[in-house]
Amino acid sequence: MSSEPEEDYVPWIQQFCELFGHDYFVSVSHEFIEDDFNLTGLSSQVPYYREALYTILDYQVDTMEDNGSASNNNGSSGSSPSKADLPNKALLAHSAELLYGLIHARYIISKQGLTAMATKFERNEFGSCPRYYCDGMHLIPVGSTDVPGQETVRLYCPCCNDIYLPSNSRYLNIDGAFFGTTFPGLLVKMFPEIENQCRIRIQKAKKEDFGIRLFGFKISELSASGPRMKWLRQHPISEEEQKEFENCQFGMPLEYRASLAVDEAPDLDEDDDKTMASES
Repeated sequence: MSSEPEEDYVPWIQQFCELFGHDYFVSVSHEFIEDDFNLTGLSSQVPYYREALYTILDYQVDTMEDNGSASNNNGSSGSSPSKADLPNKALLAHSAELLYGLIHARYIISKQGLTAMATKFERNEFGSCPRYYCDGMHLIPVGSTDVPGQETVRLYCPCCNDIYLPSNSRYLNIDGAFFGTTFPGLLVKMFPEIENQCRIRIQKAKKEDFGIRLFGFKISELSASGPRMKWLRQHPISEEEQKEFENCQFGMPLEYRASLAVDEAPDLDEDDDKTMASES
């Protein structure tokens, strides 16, 4: 009879990953969580860190409600900690979710975590890119910052290098810091097949000449109805285009900067005349 409750018990991590809208998460192994090196610096970011960690690892943790009921039954709290030192159940649940999310962001950039997330990516559990030229490229969850509480999770397309909001509103409550800014780039580099899929889609889009036409003629890009966002899907081919792309990406072209420096150079003759006039 005593074995029945143990069989019905569901670990905390499994419960968290099975919650509504938590499809993007993977189960972090206990070995990873129990390694103190993997949790370096998290104690200062999570309130009631030790209690939250014990909750994730399925240890019994006393809460304010438990302490209150125990003191009422015994008449005095005795050697048990005071209620002020214990979190309530709601705060403990929030701290445990925050701690697990930050641990999750570190776990998915490890070898085991990358493999687990790559399986989800292959199954298209994160959705597909809505752009036509990306041809249904699978998306990758990403955060715009590693600081929790700043922004919700986004989805990154390795083909067009753009970021999208999740199509379902149930994912808009997930903190982007629970996936971090490092994971998408590391996943693409760890699995070259992803880059190969993007390369195939880019080459296919260049070979096929798509676009809106009127009586067989293309619409000019300068037109109000022209393909103004076409540059988002263009990739440099020749060395000249690559140099132009790098100049546009990191700063102004050298020719423009040189002409700008000449135009803004002070006229020494005029300054000398003004100085002499003021002295006289």
